[in-house]
Amino acid sequence: MVNLKKETHLKILFLLSFAILLFVYAVQYLLEFQPCNLCIIERIPYFLALIVLLLNFKFKRDYIFYSILLLLIFAFSFFISVYHLAIEQGFIKESTVCLSNQVDLIAKDEILKSLKQIKISCKNVAFKIFGLSLTAYNVLISIFMFLISSKIYYISNEIEK
Repeated sequence: MVNLKKETHLKILFLLSFAILLFVYAVQYLLEFQPCNLCIIERIPYFLALIVLLLNFKFKRDYIFYSILLLLIFAFSFFISVYHLAIEQGFIKESTVCLSNQVDLIAKDEILKSLKQIKISCKNVAFKIFGLSLTAYNVLISIFMFLISSKIYYISNEIEK
């Protein structure tokens, strides 16, 4: 019975991570809202979570190790989202992460191409749902996913005893 609860929590994390990535790519490519650099960085934890969850489903052992990884992933997701939200709200100045576009300054073609690209600022919110930016939602989702990961860790710890 305890394994069923853990499996259910793992499936919730997997489905949410997949749905979130599907949603942000739909916003980017179907609705044509370009993300800033921090928005792209905020996607990394969801990709990592999918990988960890797939490994967990495949090998079905080392539950505590995988649950600790999930806790770290969603803690990172929370902190990067709070940092981004603080930039959006004007509490923190934009960092070089927001403005950099890794351009090869030696090649003339790359310089010209980079000048044509629109650089998206981390402080400007282009897409909102019910008055909140996707970053604000990501803060809340990260907390929720961290809590689910904590529950998985607790259940896994009980199984090991």
